[in-house]
Amino acid sequence: MPTRREFLGNVAGATLGLGMLQTPAPSRRRVTIAGRRATVIDVHAHTFVPEVWELVRNTPLAAAAKNNLTGPIALGPGMAARLAYMDKEGIDYQAINVNAWGYSAARALATDLIQLQNEKIAEAVATHPDRFVGMATAALQHPDLAAEQLDVAVKKLGMRGAAIGGSVEGQELSDRRFDPFWAKAEELGVMLFMHPQQAPGTTENPRFQGKGGLGNTIGNPLETTVFLSHLIFEGTLDRFPGLRICAAHGGGYLPSYLGRSDARCRRGPGGDCPSKAPSEYFRRELFVDSMVFHPDGLRHVVAEVGVGQIVYGTDYPFDWPVGIDFILDAPFLSEADKGAILGGNLTKALRIAA
Repeated sequence: MPTRREFLGNVAGATLGLGMLQTPAPSRRRVTIAGRRATVIDVHAHTFVPEVWELVRNTPLAAAAKNNLTGPIALGPGMAARLAYMDKEGIDYQAINVNAWGYSAARALATDLIQLQNEKIAEAVATHPDRFVGMATAALQHPDLAAEQLDVAVKKLGMRGAAIGGSVEGQELSDRRFDPFWAKAEELGVMLFMHPQQAPGTTENPRFQGKGGLGNTIGNPLETTVFLSHLIFEGTLDRFPGLRICAAHGGGYLPSYLGRSDARCRRGPGGDCPSKAPSEYFRRELFVDSMVFHPDGLRHVVAEVGVGQIVYGTDYPFDWPVGIDFILDAPFLSEADKGAILGGNLTKALRIAA
């Protein structure tokens, strides 16, 4: 028979256990617009595959990998934090993607690295198919291989697109050597999400030294601007009109100053201009995410490219003030506009059931 102390201890433990059982789980925000449920999809959601460490630990890529093996960005270890964040914010789906980081890898390593990353992303999506869709990685430094990798990722692993950088080891992606990759993306009809990475002349411009983190603050949008401008002016988008490319950070500076690019092509013979005004590519081929921070910035981008070309993005897990309410509180957006930006445009582009 238990003593009084043992009895009270058992009662206290049972009470504590009962309290724990009765504590409600953190609520999941359900976004509604005009009383109707809205699907929210985040196109700009970074991840990293920790298992790549064994492939790169004794290579020059180790430095880029070692700081992303744990924490909320890490696929696997960071999944609980990722889901908690999504529930709190009201995000129904993330299009999880690995920011381009291995473009210096030789063909053999690039083959193994991309295969591992894509398989692990596919496994994560299969575990939570109601919360994630996968964006493939591809070794763009080997364009024929990248085309094969994209084909396998989409057809066998169920990826909805791919994440790419803005250049490859200093070479512009408008170069004709990359045409096999563009052709495959067009053939598959998938969206490509372009995010800047370290690149000479933009993020690594020596003038960006000093305060303000200018390599990121200015350099990242600049890399995107240069990338898009080359695709337009070098004719890549004319050769592959079926491409669908979403550019991070509101498309960089280009959508905010499209008039200058258009004017360039109206001033003279235009022999070095594309088949249509640069701004016209933002009506079909080019999309941008909503990471523009100020309401007036969003209003201007809407005016320049149209609601149908803007999608929601957060830059998870990095803390930027671009939450869902940034879209919901925009007085110049209609209810239909808000639904389109938060998820409607991406349900079609990424083939997600609303």
